[in-house]
Amino acid sequence: MLKECAQHGYFRAEVCPVCGQASRFLMNDRELDHLGRVMTGILRHFPDRYQLTIDPQGWIPLPQLVRAISQKHPSYHWLRTQHLVAIAETDAKGRYEVRDDRVRATYGHTVEVDPDLPTDNIPDVLYYPVTGEEAAIVLEVGLRPSDRKKVHLSKTAEDAHSAGSVRTPEPIILAIDAKRACSEGLVIRRAGKTVYVVDQVPPEYLTRPNAPPAGVGSEGTDPA
Repeated sequence: MLKECAQHGYFRAEVCPVCGQASRFLMNDRELDHLGRVMTGILRHFPDRYQLTIDPQGWIPLPQLVRAISQKHPSYHWLRTQHLVAIAETDAKGRYEVRDDRVRATYGHTVEVDPDLPTDNIPDVLYYPVTGEEAAIVLEVGLRPSDRKKVHLSKTAEDAHSAGSVRTPEPIILAIDAKRACSEGLVIRRAGKTVYVVDQVPPEYLTRPNAPPAGVGSEGTDPA
């Protein structure tokens, strides 16, 4: 459930987590889930389906986005810009950015954009999940985009494991020496709250922490 507290802003809960007040209702969980998926789809993948155009940095004006969604989905005739701002500002992963009257996805694009994301405060080490079959080849050739325009790195090993679990039950987590990579000219950008994006990662910055000793176990079957 999405609500707005007059004092503390938007939140996703029954009552404001700061003051405990019930606050103003904006949308239910079903609407929140569906509108979030629609927003993500438009901003990352298919703006053309809604007759929208993303600018080179990934922005779409909020009034245009509201109008396009309302026309495509008449049940959202009540939709206003504040509803989309509320979705963006309460997203736990930081998938969106709102600036003035515009909104964009911060990562995950399959359309051609180049967001001007910040390059400061990059952690010394970042992480990336792979399957057992991928580990050896990635360590040899490095990381390159596949279905997205950028390589997406995680802030912690736990975040990487969560992301990788979508593809395989027990992902292998590779470490990226981000401090060295940045010092040697690789540009890594901050995207979501736990996500960092880069064009590619050469193999010299990759390691597999806690890899089994040679001859112990088999690829893709790490010991517990």
